[in-house]
Parts: sequence; structure tokens; C-alpha cells
Amino acid sequence: MDIDRYLDRIGLRSRPGPNADDIAVLQAAHRLSIGFENLDIPLGRGIRIDAESVFDKLVARGRGGYCFEQNRLYADVLTRLGFPNRTLLARVRLGMPQGITPPRTHACLLAQIDGRSWLADAGFGGSNVPPLPLVDGAQAATADGARHRLRLIGEAGSMGGQWMLERAGPPSATDGRAEGHLGWQAQYTFDLSDVALEDLEQANHWTATRPGTRFTSLHIASIPLADGFASMVDRELTVHRAGRTEQRIIADAADYAQTLRDLFRIALTEKEVAGLTLFTPADNR
Repeated sequence: MDIDRYLDRIGLRSRPGPNADDIAVLQAAHRLSIGFENLDIPLGRGIRIDAESVFDKLVARGRGGYCFEQNRLYADVLTRLGFPNRTLLARVRLGMPQGITPPRTHACLLAQIDGRSWLADAGFGGSNVPPLPLVDGAQAATADGARHRLRLIGEAGSMGGQWMLERAGPPSATDGRAEGHLGWQAQYTFDLSDVALEDLEQANHWTATRPGTRFTSLHIASIPLADGFASMVDRELTVHRAGRTEQRIIADAADYAQTLRDLFRIALTEKEVAGLTLFTPADNR
């Protein structure tokens, strides 16, 4: 872990101090600088989540990644900075109908900050999530106008999860899966069970390979903005900024590559974009 190179990637000039406020700044900088994306899956490259591969991809090569990559990098950073942490597996509830039990396909972190446990998540693609103390009813706000809340909802190890992360705010400041209202909506549920590296490898493999899922059937990119959120699903771009939402269709591979670079902070060449099969030769003329 080259911590200085990581801090340069996310635009921080100094290391955070040993307190929750500085970790909130660190996590926000990570989220604003390293886009969420699944593009190695449609490119047929697979997803590696060992420390060296993740650092090379997200830091050295200027790419983004999804939760198993983002939070592996963030866990290594927190460890390097002296904050004990461990990975949890969560069930994503955003956009999920009632009565459905989704698999544990989201990785997040339980970190020790200021002498107590915190939910730390630098890799949720659905919306911006700030650090939250693991306390029933704990809340925090983000610059997109949303509030975030943790609730204790069940017994440890229950199928529903022991904790639920909720969000209330503009639906446009998400990746498009939110319901069209400003009230509280479930984001994901989790318990505090120990998670082994083998559990993460299995969940990552399922997420990256199972046919017909969001990550194997769509091309996804998202990133929080200083005052909003941007999301791109296949060729449809949605940008929510300063309370206003704009949408457009990406024209061609050059437009897609530039949008990835300029908005999502993801370095993918036009040649690589052509390999996504999102565009026909006629689109690129």
C-alpha cells in the first residue's frame, strides 16, 4: 500500500488524523475521485480483489471498480492509517421488491474509529454513503441533499440482517433504482458475522459471472459529485447537480470514453470502449 500515491489519486495533500471527522473527509475524497464501475465484466476481463490487483487498477491505472474492489482498497488504506477494520457482506435492498431476499453481494466495512464501531463504505454504487457510527438511529447528511440512517432491525444472523442502511433524499441523486419520493428507502441490510476471504471471493465471483444480473447484463458507472450524483447505465447518462437533473444519451465511443474520463474519473480508452459493444459502426461515424 503506497499511501501517498493513493492520497494523490484522491486529491488529499495530507494524511487524515485519528478521528471520525478526518475519516469522513477521506471517504468523501475517495468517493469523489474513484468512480464506481463494472466495465471489466463486459470486457471479459474478470474482477480480481487481491490487494495488488486492486491498487494497480484503481490507483495506478486510474480506473474505477465495484464494491469488492473499492472497499478492498479502502480497507487496506484504513489499515495502513492505523484504523482496525473488517469486511462485512450485505444484501442490497435498493430497488428490490418487498418479500425478496437478495444474496449477499455487497461488501462494506466495519471500522474502529474514535474508540467505537463505524460503518465505512467507499464502494456503494447506488448512492453516496457517509461514515456512520454503528448506533441504532445514527444519521448523517451528504452534499446531494440526502440523509442517511442506520437502524437495528433484527437478530444477529437473521435472513433480514441485523442492521439496515436507509436513505431519504432526491431520487435523482442515485443510480436510478430509487423510488420516486424523498422519504426513507432501504439501501442494504447486513449483520456483523465474520467474513472470510473465501466468502468474498465466492460473492465476487457470483456477482461478476451470474447471467442476467445487473452487473452481467448492464454497463454501469456512477460517482458522487460535490453537490450531487452522476450515473450512466449503458448509454443513458443522468447528472443531478445543485438540485437539477439532466439526462442524455451517449452518442458514440468517443463521447463515452470522454464522459468516463471527465465526469466519472475512469480512464478507459476509446479502443477499450469499442470492446463494450455498446455502439455500432454507424454510431461512430
